[in-house]
Amino acid sequence: MLKIAVFVSGGGTNLQALIDRQQTKGLGGGEITAVISSKKGAYALERAEKAGIKGYFVSGKGLSVDEYSRKLDELLENEVKPDLIVLAGFLKIFSPDFCKKYSGRILNIHPSLIPSFCGDGMYGLHVHEAALAKGVKVTGATVHFVDAVTDGGPIVMQKAVEVREGDTPEALQQRVMEQAEHILLPDAVTLFCQGRLKIKDGRVSIS
Repeated sequence: MLKIAVFVSGGGTNLQALIDRQQTKGLGGGEITAVISSKKGAYALERAEKAGIKGYFVSGKGLSVDEYSRKLDELLENEVKPDLIVLAGFLKIFSPDFCKKYSGRILNIHPSLIPSFCGDGMYGLHVHEAALAKGVKVTGATVHFVDAVTDGGPIVMQKAVEVREGDTPEALQQRVMEQAEHILLPDAVTLFCQGRLKIKDGRVSIS
């Protein structure tokens, strides 16, 4: 059984989608064994507790990116020992050294069709505000492997979602979560745990 650590910063709806999949169909030979939050009291930690999953709060207060990454790595090395790290609404970035160490073992879900509306500063509602301001007719979500470039790692899966007349950022965010994120992330994690994702020349193939 592969050990999965899910990193969170907020409510944890994508975490819940993973928990639900684990409890129904399973995650292809993987199991969520730890939930790590950058925010104290995040509701995601409550979701973890209800599911019987060990939760951790790792504060980044006053720490540089390098220092925080080392602090996280210490926890992973000494206690969690994950085979896969899943970023499910995690609002911190990692150092290049951290990304290199866990290369090919970190998956992230982003609420747009990368390369649109991604990169530094593009997270949460900001993404949907930008999509609406641009007037796009289709948006969606992307699961990708993480490297040192924000939202720049190899793409695993994408799913398109319609933008509707009169959408607010909040309404669009909800639809993207329900129609794309909550489906894509468990699917991608399952494929990883089944050993079906391969990275070659910066591209992902699914066997």
